[in-house]
Amino acid sequence: MNVRKMRLFDFENIHSSEDRDEYEKDYARLIQSPAFRRLQGKSQVFGAGSGDYYRTRLTHSLEVSQIAREVARKLVKTNPFLAKREHPGLMMDPEVVECASLAHDLGHPPFGHKGEEVLNEILLEECGLKYEGNAQNFRILMFLEKRAGSDSGLDLTAAVLLAINKYPYCLDDPGRLKGVYGMEWEGISSLRNAWGMPEGCATLEAQLMDLCDDIAYSTHDIEDGIRAGKIQMNPSLFEDDRLVANVMQEIIDDPGNAVMHWEQVDMKQMVKQALLHYLQQWESIYVECGREPSRTRREMKARWVRKFVSGVGIIDDPVTGWKRVTFIRDGVQDLELLRTMEILKKLAWVTLIKDFRVQRLHKRSEIMIKRLWDSFKVQDTGRLIIPPDWLESYERQRSKWPWERMVADYIAGMTDAYAEKVYAEFYASRSGSIYERD
Repeated sequence: MNVRKMRLFDFENIHSSEDRDEYEKDYARLIQSPAFRRLQGKSQVFGAGSGDYYRTRLTHSLEVSQIAREVARKLVKTNPFLAKREHPGLMMDPEVVECASLAHDLGHPPFGHKGEEVLNEILLEECGLKYEGNAQNFRILMFLEKRAGSDSGLDLTAAVLLAINKYPYCLDDPGRLKGVYGMEWEGISSLRNAWGMPEGCATLEAQLMDLCDDIAYSTHDIEDGIRAGKIQMNPSLFEDDRLVANVMQEIIDDPGNAVMHWEQVDMKQMVKQALLHYLQQWESIYVECGREPSRTRREMKARWVRKFVSGVGIIDDPVTGWKRVTFIRDGVQDLELLRTMEILKKLAWVTLIKDFRVQRLHKRSEIMIKRLWDSFKVQDTGRLIIPPDWLESYERQRSKWPWERMVADYIAGMTDAYAEKVYAEFYASRSGSIYERD
């Protein structure tokens, strides 16, 4: 049996067509799913509906999948050991990475990272439960989503599920901030055991998906920020000591940055140089593009994506005894390029997310999510205003999820616009209509 193409439930593929490869079936199941369609209405940086230019979770996921697929093809050509296919977790199928990239953000609730933060705070304080976007991915894929002939999510192949699993831990374990909820971890853990995966190690495909997500974030979000006027491409911003200090503070506060060994470099100097180089590059390309801002933005983005993509490789990880997908130069990890990407990610964060106007929108979304939660959280009254199909699913499988988790799932599945619509029905001074279809 091919352990990469095994499924947790539909072992004999009796509920799927026989004339397609298993990964093609996974791709179809993902893009045909309601959860994937709803990504078009969920925020990336700017609120979904802010304009027809800015990225949503859907366009972001499509861009990540395109980058990841092409990098996977390159790695297969340049790393002979991949052709040996000696271990299911040390393989690189472009189709698998593409599917994982399409699915990597399904678990994000409305209103971006703020929505995730608020839901987690509510669940922890009131129920002792957690909410985390990566864990919610698996809840959607393995439980909430339904497809014809199955009551067990989309039932994707093991390869795709483990390629989405960039944090191979049970979130219910004490101290875990990212991982998989206990209910879904049971299935993921069984697949990892079947593969013989080392504890705490992600597959190469999951690592590549994660890195390409960062590449997209550090290039595309800045493009959106420039277009929105939030990132002013002039010396007054890029040479501002306050910007440098804010970027540095975000790097210091991010626990994931320990692997970049910032203690080995002068962080302030590197941040200043990286920002100055970015501005100088913009000014040069601006002239090349006939002083057209739109062309300059696209060319700038393309060159940085190309720079990052060309640096991706696979090396041995002496700490884990596994292999690592990362930036490589001269056969070793390119920490300078990793740090540069992190600086650009934090540039996007401090100029976009920390902008006071964006923070006002975050405060508004926080209020909406909290009041929606208050409306639904008491079962006796909440069940009167939750759609019947959710109630039927809850009653059918109530042994698998408490009411509070179901409410969180319902809110998390909303698009930005739908969350605002329901909130307005409850709290705004407007008349609703019983003929509106949800």
